Amino acid sequence: MSELKYTQFEKISLKNNPSLNESWIQKIIADNPSILGLGDLVLRDKERMQPKAGRLDLLLQEANSDQRYEVEVQLGSVDEAHIIRTIEYWDIERRRYPQYDHTAVIIAEDVTSRFLNVLSLFNGFIPIVALQMKALKHNDHISLVFTKIIDQMVVGTDEEDIPEPTDRSYWEKKGSKTTIKMLDNLFEDMRQFAENIEPKYNKYYVGISVNGIVNNFTTFKTRKRNLNISIRMEKEDEMVQQFEEAGLEVTAYSRWGKYELRLSEEELNSNRELILTAIKQAHQRSLN
Repeated sequence: MSELKYTQFEKISLKNNPSLNESWIQKIIADNPSILGLGDLVLRDKERMQPKAGRLDLLLQEANSDQRYEVEVQLGSVDEAHIIRTIEYWDIERRRYPQYDHTAVIIAEDVTSRFLNVLSLFNGFIPIVALQMKALKHNDHISLVFTKIIDQMVVGTDEEDIPEPTDRSYWEKKGSKTTIKMLDNLFEDMRQFAENIEPKYNKYYVGISVNGIVNNFTTFKTRKRNLNISIRMEKEDEMVQQFEEAGLEVTAYSRWGKYELRLSEEELNSNRELILTAIKQAHQRSLN
């Protein structure tokens, strides 16, 4: 193995470089969204037109997830207009597409202490991430480094909060006859190990009540083609390996300690015993 050699990189200002601009940065991010360090992201749109409000630089989404990121890029230091524009575009997108979870992302070469304090005040009320962008040059090569200086604070719909109730018809519209039937069948199966278990329809998920008491050891979301299931498990639970060996898609580990699965009707029918075993384990742990 050859010996690694140290290379000195020169930090440059993107704003003061006449050959670079925001469009160039947008293309770099669009071609490889993972460089932001926000997870496995895919590009949904670039220069996305906003009704009466200009264009959103980038719309990114987590692969196999309902999490979207509204991204605004600014050369130089962040300013008031940049912050307002980022929040405005985030608000427009979340209102237009409420079926997704939305996070505002503001990117700038410098986030001064003044605006760092302002953004920190927003965080907790608005899901917002601030990334500081640094450009490094070596010979005729340039690299971009993104550092997260404000991370998203959990807001809104923690399952321990009082969720906004809805009804069955709300989830029938979000889903389909197939996915509603999948949900009904799972609840029928769960009654084998938990008596008096019923679905509890909330705005952001279908939870569970047992004997009239909320116990969200598993939650559900109906979609047109799939049923999304979040099962409370330890992060290194061996059950996850069994899911993967069965060819099931484990999409994420949520901030509430749940593994998220996205299941078609065929996948659920083929792996019903495995899924029910995991749900039953989650139920037993909830009673301890």
